[in-house]
Amino acid sequence: MTYDEEFANISPYTDEEAVAALKRLSYHPMLPFITKYLFPKQDPGMLGRTLRQIESIDDFQQTVMSKVVSAVVDQTSSGYTYDGIENLKGDARYLAVSNHRDIILDPAITQWTLYRENLPMTEICVGSNLLSSRTFEDLLRSNRMIKVIRGISARELYLSSQLLSRYIRQTVTSGRASVWIAQREGRTKNGLDVSEQGILKMFDLSGTSDFKTNFKELNIVPMSISYEYEPCDARKAREILIKRETGTYVKKSDEDMHSILTGIRQWKGGIHLSVGKPLTDLEIIRASWYEKNDRYQAIRRCIDRRIIDGYKLWKTNYMGYDLMTGGNRFAEMYTQEDLKDFKAYTEHKLGKLEKRLDRDALRDIFWHIYGNPVVAKVEAW
Repeated sequence: MTYDEEFANISPYTDEEAVAALKRLSYHPMLPFITKYLFPKQDPGMLGRTLRQIESIDDFQQTVMSKVVSAVVDQTSSGYTYDGIENLKGDARYLAVSNHRDIILDPAITQWTLYRENLPMTEICVGSNLLSSRTFEDLLRSNRMIKVIRGISARELYLSSQLLSRYIRQTVTSGRASVWIAQREGRTKNGLDVSEQGILKMFDLSGTSDFKTNFKELNIVPMSISYEYEPCDARKAREILIKRETGTYVKKSDEDMHSILTGIRQWKGGIHLSVGKPLTDLEIIRASWYEKNDRYQAIRRCIDRRIIDGYKLWKTNYMGYDLMTGGNRFAEMYTQEDLKDFKAYTEHKLGKLEKRLDRDALRDIFWHIYGNPVVAKVEAW
């Protein structure tokens, strides 16, 4: 079996496949409305015409996606900053392990940053639940998206994880491309960024050597993205409350799409991306001294510490912390007018949710979403 045959179901589109997919997308009836929203001064047919002229994935990301992300950042944020980009200089490929706050924006902003710095863009791991329609599959796989199979049995999940692990390892170690993956399945809902052990075990599945070598050759680079106003904050609070009250939360068929659109359109205030230093050989060697799952927990602590260290705290985080604890520990980080505005923002966002939901509980969860990153920093110190 050839490389292309083995990974055909999960790999990004080839240039030829992407060109054909983008031509299909160019005739989508929603495209003129998207054009009008993102580029109000342009003719509504501009994006469609541009997509029909695309000749490669690089061309698409440079001609279209860079401008789309730039428009979103310009229209829905007060500014964007980043640091640590020097950690990606050089020819080495890497596995970027990032916290995950927004379904689409986290990887999109990361790719946009790489493009601005004239660095090669990565391939991106995305859950198959986002590829349920041909339209989204065409769009995402034309953006170097790797399909992560979700919603399958335990046996199928193991086999799928093996395949994904082989793909990531071969992609990185061959020098073909770097790969971006979230530290956990699904977005962080409660404001606490913690890597899932299963993700780290998956990295190791395809290794043919010892633990140390298997992790060293992946060249893991932790990344952390933070938003002053959390994308989909009220929707996250709603999900946490319903799951707490009923023991489970079942998504509606269109919920991911709604979250994507809300995340794109919602005001985000400041946005910051921090690129951490790659895991060192010494950190991996020390992790290898542990037994079984404790080795993965040692790797997790190294990744999570860098993500927490790189996470930029905003005044909304300090206000969330003081409101959720009922104190004023960080009162010097904001004004009373800021606090008044944040309380009003809280009520405005929660006011859009069903009246039957407990307002006091929702409010507490909402403030924890903002305050918990402060908790993580304090505990890390």
